[in-house]
Amino acid sequence: MRLNSNEVDEKQQYWLDTFNVGDSWRLFRIMAEFVNGFDSLSVVKHPAVSIFGTGRIGPDNPFYRQAEEIARGLAEAGYAVITGGGPGTMEAGNKGAMEAGGTSIGLNIDLPFEQRQNRYANLPLQFKYFFVRKVMLIKYAMAFICMPGGFGTMDELFEAITLIQTRRIKSFPIILVGSDYWKGLIDWIKGPMLETGKIEEKDLFIINQLDEVDEIVNFIKRTVVL
Repeated sequence: MRLNSNEVDEKQQYWLDTFNVGDSWRLFRIMAEFVNGFDSLSVVKHPAVSIFGTGRIGPDNPFYRQAEEIARGLAEAGYAVITGGGPGTMEAGNKGAMEAGGTSIGLNIDLPFEQRQNRYANLPLQFKYFFVRKVMLIKYAMAFICMPGGFGTMDELFEAITLIQTRRIKSFPIILVGSDYWKGLIDWIKGPMLETGKIEEKDLFIINQLDEVDEIVNFIKRTVVL
C-alpha cells in the first residue's frame, strides 16, 4: 500500500509497509533472524556483558567516555561486550571493546530514523524485530550494564529484571550506572512499588548501583567467572 506524500510521512509509510506483509510469511523472517542470531553468537567463546544506554549522545558526553572505559576494562579482563550496535552509548561500548582487542558485538536494529550501525563492532548483526534482538541481548549476556537511556533502555532493563524475578533465566548482575540519573526511578521502586506490595523487598537485590569504572569492572570480575 502506498499513500501519496500529502497523506503520510516517511515514518508512517515505514510502518504501513512493515505491517502490510502477510503474517504467515513474516514468521519465516522471524525464524531466520533467530537462526542467524543463534548461529552467529554461539561461536563467541568468552562470557559476554551487555551494555545498554542512549543512542543520543556523542564522544564529548561524560557517559559516552565512561561506557567506552567500562567496555575497554571488560575486554582487557577477557569479556566480550554486546551492545545494541547503534550510535551513542552503544558506539562507545563497541569502541572500547574493539580498541582493547576484545570481541565487540553490535546487534543493530533496522529503523526508519535515528539508528545506524556503528563501525566499532567486529561482530555486527542486523535485526528487523525488536523482540528477536532483545532475546540475543539477554541470552548471550552474563551481566547487564545500564547507562542512562530512554524508552529503549528501560524496555531492555525491565525485561531482564522481570525474567530474573520470575526465574525464567538464572540471576546475573544488573548494574545501573549514574546514580543521579536513576535516583527517581529507584525512589519510585522503593516507594510506591514496594510499599503497595507490587514487588517484594528481595526483588530490590536484583539491581545494583555503581558509578566508578574500576568498581564496575571489578564487580563483574567477582561475579561472572571466566
